[in-house]
Formats: sequence, C-alpha cells, structure tokens
Amino acid sequence: MKRRRRRRRIEFEFHPKYLWIFCIILCVVLMFVSYRFPERFSGVKTFAGNVISPMQRGINTVGRSISDRLQAFRDVKELRKENEQLKSKIEDLTTANQQLTQDKYELDGLRRLYELDAKYMDYDKVAARVIASDTNNWFYSFVVDKGTDHGISVGMNVMAGNGLVGIVSETGKNWSRVRSIIDDNCNVSGMSLESQDTCIVSGDLKLMKEHGVIRVDMISMDASFKEDAEIVTSHISDVYLQGILIGYIQDIRIDSSNMTKTAYLIPAVDFERLDEVLIVTELKEAYDFE
Repeated sequence: MKRRRRRRRIEFEFHPKYLWIFCIILCVVLMFVSYRFPERFSGVKTFAGNVISPMQRGINTVGRSISDRLQAFRDVKELRKENEQLKSKIEDLTTANQQLTQDKYELDGLRRLYELDAKYMDYDKVAARVIASDTNNWFYSFVVDKGTDHGISVGMNVMAGNGLVGIVSETGKNWSRVRSIIDDNCNVSGMSLESQDTCIVSGDLKLMKEHGVIRVDMISMDASFKEDAEIVTSHISDVYLQGILIGYIQDIRIDSSNMTKTAYLIPAVDFERLDEVLIVTELKEAYDFE
C-alpha cells in the first residue's frame, strides 16, 4: 500500500509593524515617482481628487457640526455658571438693599422722634420701642420696652409722629402698656390752638379703620372752629399735659340736638405704623387709671 503523504500547512506569522513599514515605503516610493514623473500620474491625481474631495467636504462638515455643538455646549455651560453667579449677586444686592431700606426707615423714625422731642422740649421724655400690639393692624393698645425701672408710671402721656399717641395704662419692671386715643374707651379734652375753644375727642376704632378719623363732640355752638384747625390737649384735662397736638378737625356740623356741634378729627399720628414712641416722664397730677 502506498502511503498518502500528508501535506503540512505552512503557517506564516506577519507582525503588524511590517505592514506599517511596507505602507510607509510604498507611500515614499509613490511620492517620489509622482514627483519625478508628474505627467504619468495626472490621471491618478484627478481620480483621487474626485474621490477624496467629497469625502473631505463631508468630513469637514461633520467636524464643523461637532465642533459647533461642542462650542454651544461649552457656551451653555458658561452661561449657566454666569447665571448662577448673577443670581448670587442679585440676592446679595437685594439683601443689602433691604437692610439699607430698613436702616433708612429707622433713621427717619429717629429723626421724627428728635423733631418731636425738640417741639416739646419743656417736657422730659424717654424713648421706647414698641414690642407688641393687639392682633390687628391698628395700634389702639400696645406694649413698649420701658417700665418702672426706667421711671415710667401709669398716667404718663405718650407721643409719636407729630403729636399725641395716648397714655400709659399699665406698667411692669421693663415694659408698659399704652392705650391710644383711637380706642373706643378713650376721651381726650381738646381745644382749638387758634381760638382756644374746647371740645372732646373720642376714640372710635371702627371710624378709624374705615375712614381714618375719630369723633369730636361737645363743641360749643358759638365756638369758632375752622376746617383743618389744629386741636391740642386742653388746659382743663386732668390727665393729658397741655398743648400736645392731637390732630386736625374736619367736617364740622351741628348735631341732632341743635345745641352743640360735632366734627371728625384726623389724628397727627399714624396708628397703622408705630415703632418708637416718646413717653413724657411727668404726670399732670396724681392719676388713678381705670
């Protein structure tokens, strides 16, 4: 028997670096030949240009698109960062502006107190800050941060704005309660600063809330009250010191009995907003507050 000869497979190992070397040599040769014999390779160049140019344009278009998108992404990222920085600056400026507004408001309040103190310089006074009020927007009764330790006692007159606020009705060691002239149970003996004619200014919280005025009663028929006349505390009051501005009279008319006149009064104090007050540290006379 004949033995079949088995063919052995010859395995070649081809390292990639040899392929790279071959490609480099081929490129160098082609470059040399194309440079040495340009006319023979003009057709090849034209063909290569026709094939490669569209590819280059496509690659350039895709590259520009990707570059534009990346740039847009970077721009958006930068804008977001700048936006966050601007928001932080706006918050800081808003806080600073609020603080300046608060400081200005407090300065204006202190300036008004100073002017009021100078207006009634004959009276000794203590400045106090409002720390609590009844549960509404009107300061008909409120608490301040000065009390008996500061020489405050029941019956002392309280001022703010341009004139009279009310009277101290209750005291503690470091606090006092003030009942204002707009309270329904408050009656102040007043008089016209010009004519000296007297009247009674009565608190009326409902009228104050709805129309910004309180009542004026017991005006004599022959009294020469004028519109917008200044009404001050009178000399016959046993509670309030004389000459403190209460407000300005409005709408004078004869009452239903045809014996006296009535009117309304715009208070000299803003009873919707009270932060600081002046307490006159002297009493007109011994006073038992009810």
